[in-house]
Amino acid sequence: MQDARRLKLEEMIARTALGDREAFEALYDATSAKLHAVCLSVLKDRPEAEETLQEVYIKVWQNAARYAANGLSPMTWLITIARNRAIDRLRARSSRPATASTEAAATVASSEPGPETATIRAQERRLLDECLAQLAEPQAGAVRAVYLEGITYADLAQREGKPINTVRSWLRRSLLRLKDCVSQ
Repeated sequence: MQDARRLKLEEMIARTALGDREAFEALYDATSAKLHAVCLSVLKDRPEAEETLQEVYIKVWQNAARYAANGLSPMTWLITIARNRAIDRLRARSSRPATASTEAAATVASSEPGPETATIRAQERRLLDECLAQLAEPQAGAVRAVYLEGITYADLAQREGKPINTVRSWLRRSLLRLKDCVSQ
């Protein structure tokens, strides 16, 4: 799966080098959360990290032809660009005086999950959906109903017209298959 992702990113970069805007948009969608997290970890300032991320993608657009698909991770190349650009911004920031309001704002923590957390959750949700799709519909529906919607075993058994022990068996076997699928 990692090789397929690497090849897909390499293809998007190669198409971006040819001026393909759709490939560039797909590259942005696939990598922006991770690169934003890199910028944010260096800069510790969300608006500045967002500005830096825009600069990173301008640089990617301009330099995509320089990427050499040599078996190394394209994410490493992208992360290096983001990290270097963020460090440049950090150095430029340290040369100008900070204001008291900027310092105060930097100490307020956001209650929202960061982009990296949001990306991880989205990937986990996608993986769970893929694994649920491998189950037979009655079993997948039972897992969704009990564990995602909060329906009780008894209510599910009544809804499906099955004995409660049958529903429990479905759920147990389904959870074991999901565990195997997710751990691959």
